[in-house]
Amino acid sequence: MLDKDVVRVKVTGDFACFTRPDLKVERMTYPCMTPSAARGILDSILWKPEFKWYVRKIKVLKPVKFFSFKRNEINSKQGSVPIVVDEVNNSGKPKYRSQRNSILLKDVSYIIEASIFIDEYSEINPPKKYTEMFNRRVKKGQCFRRPFLGTREFAAEFIPALEDDYPIQETIPIGSMLFDIFYDDKGKPEPVFFYDVAVKDGVLDCEVPENDQLLKSTHIRPPLEEDILSQLQLLRSEEE
Repeated sequence: MLDKDVVRVKVTGDFACFTRPDLKVERMTYPCMTPSAARGILDSILWKPEFKWYVRKIKVLKPVKFFSFKRNEINSKQGSVPIVVDEVNNSGKPKYRSQRNSILLKDVSYIIEASIFIDEYSEINPPKKYTEMFNRRVKKGQCFRRPFLGTREFAAEFIPALEDDYPIQETIPIGSMLFDIFYDDKGKPEPVFFYDVAVKDGVLDCEVPENDQLLKSTHIRPPLEEDILSQLQLLRSEEE
């Protein structure tokens, strides 16, 4: 059941990086927040296992400004096995650390509009209960964990959206864009893209067929033992 009530929250930050997965060597951001990033922010404010967030629209409130800088990143996926970033290889160079350029967004502000989806309606926990809970938490500045804009070092501030917050009157073509990650009943992840995407008059419309597919996602993570095993195999292959 998709609730008809729409919650609105304003999200701002000094920097943001919504990384394009097709550019893997160095980070390059999308010009707009992705639906998956919007859902992550909503989950950070209010998360419950009995419902999912259905992102309807993302409104861009400020002109798009790009910013470039260089930072240290690790070469391997951070998992259950700790990675010592200062460790060096036989030639004396960092083993897991490298410098990469990043193209980021600067001085961003968005409005996220979303609704609550519940598989089975419950008189005890109706959607309206969670909508009111979310609005109270936004008004008080409460969150389950600190929301961020793409990557964890870019913290996000959130406040209730105002009636006089208008999106920019600009159309920004994007092309293909990562919508979200779909998890099947075994916890296997699969990226979901939507195509011919554009921010029209400052609004990214997320009410597309791909959004209906995400409502069937389980968001069940694979067993922890598999994560540890895959991380150990990665470390052994790098040592060899």
